[in-house]
Amino acid sequence: MNCQRRKQICKFLQCVVFILTIVLTTEAKSEKQNDSNACFCKLNGEVDDCTCKVENLDTLNNEKIYPVLESLLQKDYFRFFKVNLKKQCPFWSDDSRCAMKDCSVSTCKEDQVPEGLKNGAAKYAADAQNEHTCDEERELGALNSTISAESKAAFQNWTKHDDKLQTFCELDDDKSADMEYVDLLLNPERYTGYKGVSPHRIWRSIYEENCFKPNGKFRYGSQQSLADNTFEEMCLEKRAFYRLISGLHTSINLHLSAKYLFPATLYNPATWGPNLKEFTERFDPDPTKGRGPQYLKNLYFTYLVELRAIAKAAPYLEKEEYFTGDAEGDSDVKKGIKDFIKIVRSFPDQFDESKLFQGIPMEAGKLREEFRTHFLNISRIMDCVGCDKCKLWGKLQVQGMGTALKILFSGDSIGPLSTVDALQKQDFQLRRTEIVSLFNAFGRLSSSIKEIQLFKDMLR
Repeated sequence: MNCQRRKQICKFLQCVVFILTIVLTTEAKSEKQNDSNACFCKLNGEVDDCTCKVENLDTLNNEKIYPVLESLLQKDYFRFFKVNLKKQCPFWSDDSRCAMKDCSVSTCKEDQVPEGLKNGAAKYAADAQNEHTCDEERELGALNSTISAESKAAFQNWTKHDDKLQTFCELDDDKSADMEYVDLLLNPERYTGYKGVSPHRIWRSIYEENCFKPNGKFRYGSQQSLADNTFEEMCLEKRAFYRLISGLHTSINLHLSAKYLFPATLYNPATWGPNLKEFTERFDPDPTKGRGPQYLKNLYFTYLVELRAIAKAAPYLEKEEYFTGDAEGDSDVKKGIKDFIKIVRSFPDQFDESKLFQGIPMEAGKLREEFRTHFLNISRIMDCVGCDKCKLWGKLQVQGMGTALKILFSGDSIGPLSTVDALQKQDFQLRRTEIVSLFNAFGRLSSSIKEIQLFKDMLR
């Protein structure tokens, strides 16, 4: 073979190698792109059992709600949360406390809490007293206000019974000596290193013992996960309950992945930041037996439910004083609430709670009570969490969701156009702790949707 012919063959082979390299590289990039999108393959179209689309919620949250809500939650009224972190677990002995420093919570000293929060009740009582004129005082004084001890006891029992029927979660007793204020901004929700048997027992108890499931087919943490066909066998109410809890679980896992503690190295100190590996392990189809993408979609369902609760309670929330003792700050909060509620109300595809608990009244009532007691039990499980910071945020977010459910099923009617207002519905009231937990819980869901976009960008 002559030299010229040999050169031509070499050139041809070089061209073939070059073309194959381009093709293989392109295919590898395409395959990598498909892999990176695997976590988000279900984040499009309508949210399950709703008419709202995921894409519309992304726009609403990331462009409108998140910036306003993030600013609102910096205010004193919402940043100071009163909680009892010393309550004993009612279900098993607390034998697995987290000893890591990032599990601890810094509670507030007396002088760090705004005066209005400590003495707010006394102030409201004094203001109400000062509003009476002398004539009013004489008129009131003419009334026979005596009441027997038996009647007082009966009234207290009635009140407790009525409160119980409305309450979806167990609230801490404000009069307990173990109640302490916590500055949520100084104790952010993030990865603490709390893992292993203790947190798995918490979630297993929630899913297997306190969550509805089709014919016992679901097992937390096993390969026998809740398949789509068995899931659809459940009634709407039971599917809604599961999606609510799954959405909350997803939100917590997103926060732990987005604010992960990277240990110190020889050259760098320990830092907090997004951990892509942690995210994919929790939500990629392969390590989650195909359920990860559905977990992410369930977050949007939970978001819609709490969004609807805020919209329904709008008349009540707009009349709240948000008193902390700082006149200028309190005024800013009231204005911020009105701006926030205006955005919430403008969203057309609200969750429709009237679809729940329909059918034969007796059966629907029984299912609703079962729904309520299941959730009440989950709120009690939060006192079994072995990490104080995880317990703090777990109690707050479960309480916020419980408050949302209380709102949805209160009032003279339920459905997209119904509202609750203390002036119209005298027996509807929210304690400050319920308002604070409602807004902060929704803030956690809002941050989670924002963090999904963060991980999307990282995977690209």
